[in-house]
Amino acid sequence: MKDLKKITEVEDLRRVAERKVPRMFYDYVDSGSWTETTYRNNESDFDRIKLRQRVLVNMEGRSLATNMIGTPASMPVAIAPTGFTGMMWADGEIHAARAAEKFGVPFSLSTMSICSIEDIAENTNAPFWFQLYVMRDQEYVSNLIQRAKDANCSALILTADLQVLGQRHKDIKNGLSAPPRPTFANIVNLMTKPQWCMNMLGTKRHTFGNIVGHAKGVDDLSSLTAWTEEQFDPRLSWDDVARIKDMWGGKLIIKGIMEPEDAIMAARSGADALVVSNHGGRQLDGALSSIAALADIVQAVRAENSNIEVWLDSGIRSGQDVLKAISLGATGTMIGRAFLYGLGAYGEDGVRRALEIIYKECDISMAFCGHTNINQVADDILVKGTYEQLKSSQPYISPLRW
Repeated sequence: MKDLKKITEVEDLRRVAERKVPRMFYDYVDSGSWTETTYRNNESDFDRIKLRQRVLVNMEGRSLATNMIGTPASMPVAIAPTGFTGMMWADGEIHAARAAEKFGVPFSLSTMSICSIEDIAENTNAPFWFQLYVMRDQEYVSNLIQRAKDANCSALILTADLQVLGQRHKDIKNGLSAPPRPTFANIVNLMTKPQWCMNMLGTKRHTFGNIVGHAKGVDDLSSLTAWTEEQFDPRLSWDDVARIKDMWGGKLIIKGIMEPEDAIMAARSGADALVVSNHGGRQLDGALSSIAALADIVQAVRAENSNIEVWLDSGIRSGQDVLKAISLGATGTMIGRAFLYGLGAYGEDGVRRALEIIYKECDISMAFCGHTNINQVADDILVKGTYEQLKSSQPYISPLRW
């Protein structure tokens, strides 16, 4: 195991990943749609919020332990579902799931993962969550849900903000594909990434494991590309949530909520958690940052007297970001790029290091703010005038209330 003690922040992992990972896959992770304004604001809006330092408070016995829809977590952080993860590092989803299991945080697997549902089940012991992209092929969707059941997945994540794909300029210019197409530019770039190439030679998993061999007519890269481009279902609506929930029969998380009206619909759908998320700034460019949308959504859900949990995704790069999200009403968070940087840099060890960094930053910052239990943190730890612009100044009145 590498000694990564000199890796002291997630940014260190990002820089190493940028050197080690082929350009098309690094750019896939480290980019947003269109002008990338929302992608950048997801991070910068966290920086605008300042913390209040308190002193002479007994800081012994601190705890970040919590539960996320009944799943014990060593801190209020879960690994978010991300596509192409196994292209950041060979068998990347397996490595990330193992790191999450050892650290004691939940792991989520994407429909668009390189390793399959069965791969994760065979290589880990902890129940994991599965994220569903709803496709036009209803038989495929039904089979996918059944495979998640058979793998003992403990929750289904319904991603609500990918009915159509946002345009990511870098992916188009790089000709993103899994495995990479053998163009001259790709071959030249791969020659500069020897460790990545050696790792990939040692695995058979080079394409989307949940799709190839499971979807009708998808047997190679060309057929996969055509199938994927036409399969995301633009007809997906709130009317489908009950049907999917009934098919699943277990705990349901709805990811991609950015407005109070949709939060209310999620609460009324019977979902167990909603995730305030703009897909990491990869869908609607020009939308609010997730942290800017959080407070109004929390307020709307509380007005409904709903027990649905509110989590936050998009923009978290540090333990202080986690602490700020919790202080504004989230009960959990999800990390995507932060763990992917670690994975691309050092595999499982890098994911573990990313989790260690986030844990330590959150723990120490919480102590400096005068708290010892993450479940008791509220917005009184924030400096007034630095976060009010992220919250509605008026009580939220639901336009959907009967």
